[in-house]
Amino acid sequence: MIYLDNAATTRVCPEAVKAAIAVMAEGFGNPSSRYAHGVAAAERLQADRAAVAAAVGCLPEELFFTSCGTEGDNWAIRAAVEYGKRKGRHIITTTIEHSAVLEPIRALASQGYEVTYLRPDRWGHISPQELATALRPDTVLVSMMLVNNELGTILPVKETAAAIRASGCPALLHTDAVQAFLKVPFTPNDLGVDLLTISGHKVRAPKGIGALYIRKGLRLKPMLLGGGQENGMRPGTEPTAQIAALAAACQVWMDHRERYASGIQRAKKHFLDVFSAALPQGVVVSPGDAPHICAVSLPGYPSEMLVRELSDRGICVSSGSACHRGKPSHVFAATGRPKGELLGVLRVSFSPESTPEEGEALVKALVEICSARVAAR
Repeated sequence: MIYLDNAATTRVCPEAVKAAIAVMAEGFGNPSSRYAHGVAAAERLQADRAAVAAAVGCLPEELFFTSCGTEGDNWAIRAAVEYGKRKGRHIITTTIEHSAVLEPIRALASQGYEVTYLRPDRWGHISPQELATALRPDTVLVSMMLVNNELGTILPVKETAAAIRASGCPALLHTDAVQAFLKVPFTPNDLGVDLLTISGHKVRAPKGIGALYIRKGLRLKPMLLGGGQENGMRPGTEPTAQIAALAAACQVWMDHRERYASGIQRAKKHFLDVFSAALPQGVVVSPGDAPHICAVSLPGYPSEMLVRELSDRGICVSSGSACHRGKPSHVFAATGRPKGELLGVLRVSFSPESTPEEGEALVKALVEICSARVAAR
C-alpha cells in the first residue's frame, strides 16, 4: 500500500506503540489513586505532559489533554465566548476552517452571535488587512487555523494577534494547530494566541488523544464537570496510555525534526514536479506552504472516481475532508476556482515515511487512469 493521506491520519510510530503497551500492561494505575501504583502513574503522567508541552512550546500547566482536536476546538470556542459574554457578541473566523470550528460557531450564530467570515484568495490565503478591518470593539473571539488541512496554506495567525492588540478589542485568539503541530515551527507565545488545539493522530500517535493550550492566567470555565482531573478543567480519568504514546511520538519527532521536515518537503516537491510534467492538463490547486500538504486537480475526472480507482491500485489519497455526492469541499469551494477544477481535486499529504518514489507511483497511476478513460470514449 502507498499511503499519501497523512493529513487525515498517520501510521502510529513504533515508539508510541511501545509506550502505550507499557502503560497498559504495567503502569496501568489510576493517577488519582493515593497508593504507590497510582502515584507512579501520576508521576509518569506528569513527565508525559512535560514532554508534550515541550513539543508545543508551552508550560506543562498550560496544557490540558483532550480526546481529539474536535473536542479542543469546541472547548476553546465555547469557553472563549463565555469568557467575553459581557464584552460583546461578535466572532471572526474564516470560511476554510475545519468543521470542528465552523459548526460550534454556527451554533453560536443561531443563539444571536454575529459572525464575520473571512474568505481566502484563489490560493487559500487570508488577508491580514481584511482581518484587521473586521475587528470591532465587541469582537470577543477570533478563531483562525494555523495550517489549512486541505490546502496546506499557512494563515496569518501571528499578524492577527498583533492586529487584536493594536485595535484594543477584547477578543481572545484561538488557533486550530492540528495540521501545523510539529510540521511548521511555532510556539503559542510567539504566535500571540490565547488558545491552541493539537491532535495526536496527525503526528504518529494513536487516535483518541489531543490537547488544548490555554494561556497561563486566562481563567476559563471547564468543558465538563466531574472529578477534578486536569486541574479541574477537563475532568475524567486520564487516558494514560494514549498520553504516553503522544509523548513518545512527540519526542521522536522532535529528535528528528529537521530531517523529517526536509524529507517531507522533498517528497512533496518531487510529486508536484512529476505531476506537472506528466499531466499537463492537471492543475496545482495549492502547492501548500506547510511541508506536508498539497492539492492538485484533474479537471474532467471526478475526484471520487479517482480516489476509488487509486484505491484499487493500492494508493490512498483523499478528495478533501468533506467532498461527497459530487459537491466540492467547502474549503476548495471557498477559493472560487472553476467548478471543473473543484470537482477533480485530490489532496495529497506526506509523512516522514513518504518517499519520492511513492509520489511517482501516484502520478503513474493517474496517467494510466486518464489514458484508460480517453481510450474508452
